[in-house]
Amino acid sequence: MDIKNLLLGVETIIGEEELAEKICSGQKVRVKFGVDPTRPDLTFGHLVVFNKLKQFQDAGHEAILLIGDYTARIGDPSGRSDLRPELTEEEVEKNASTYLEQAFKILDREKTIVRKNSEWFSKMSFAESLNLTRKMTVAQMLERDDFSKRFKSKQPISMVEFMYPLIQGYDSVVLESDLEIGGSDQLFNMLVGRNLQKDMGMATQAVLTMPLLVGLDGVRKMSKSYDNYIAFNDSSKDIFGKIMSLSDDAMWEYFKLLLNFNDNQLDDLKNLHPMDAKKTLAESLTSLFFDEFVGKNERAEFSKVFSKGKLPTEMPTFSISSLDLDKPTLLSMLLNTENFDSKGAIRRLVKQGGVKVNNEKASDPEAEITLEDGADELIIKAGKKIFIRVVK
Repeated sequence: MDIKNLLLGVETIIGEEELAEKICSGQKVRVKFGVDPTRPDLTFGHLVVFNKLKQFQDAGHEAILLIGDYTARIGDPSGRSDLRPELTEEEVEKNASTYLEQAFKILDREKTIVRKNSEWFSKMSFAESLNLTRKMTVAQMLERDDFSKRFKSKQPISMVEFMYPLIQGYDSVVLESDLEIGGSDQLFNMLVGRNLQKDMGMATQAVLTMPLLVGLDGVRKMSKSYDNYIAFNDSSKDIFGKIMSLSDDAMWEYFKLLLNFNDNQLDDLKNLHPMDAKKTLAESLTSLFFDEFVGKNERAEFSKVFSKGKLPTEMPTFSISSLDLDKPTLLSMLLNTENFDSKGAIRRLVKQGGVKVNNEKASDPEAEITLEDGADELIIKAGKKIFIRVVK
């Protein structure tokens, strides 16, 4: 694969000339991508960069997946307007243990170099840490847009957050990376790595950024912190359903960034009805993490339930007797499913006409749930996606 194909879809590339020279000379470049295990799940926001790393891997280059188990305890301040919650070592380790299994759904396990930055930072002395801080000034740190905004608005910035770009940059020194890839919000951090390598007399890494994927809210970037994400570990039903909840405008970016569709392919899709195009997107992404059979099955199931108004083939089943209440109500039954954050959310949905019992709109959240004589079950539909089978 030539350099032009490897750079398709890239937002920013620094050091392109040196990188092209290495690749064209037949050199195998070391490509670094780091992820901090701040939550248990990788998201489709990560998938944008994983796809690019996989491209380099398939072209014969060394893919280095860096698990930032040490940096996760600090929390990346990129794009943040406040402090991140502090994680314990145990929480980080638990999250990190799930990352590799998820990453290898995209990357070739046999061809991926996996490192953790605790390997070197846990051994770094305080004197070495202080020496690292000499590499940048406070003025340089405040050039970062997010730090600058927080400083001007008198939002706290901890000293350890100031250290984060240096720590991420030092990873590149240790790994001797030729190229670091990440989201566009990582540009500052990755350039620090390039500068540190130069300062230490090393060959400098190229820096490549990919566009940020907008989250399910259609406003902010997809992030675990914003809870607007699709996870690698989501069920096939959840992946398909979440994709179908996207706005029509957002789905074209998903085609480009997650499936690498080119302009000609997008033009063909835009001739379809938006709903059909979105089903194609949902089926393709579901198939990527499962297989084509599962993708097609989820599409058929979605059409059955949402396009034709039929009941889903599978529904969670709840027993009235399991509630152990004298008078089981619609409110208590829905709360028991753990699909709702509060009783208030259920009451609002009922008031809005969003709850049906056996296809009849419910008007009273306190109505008793009972089965009619001779009936084995009843069906509760809450909102567009929640279906519950209730038995005795």
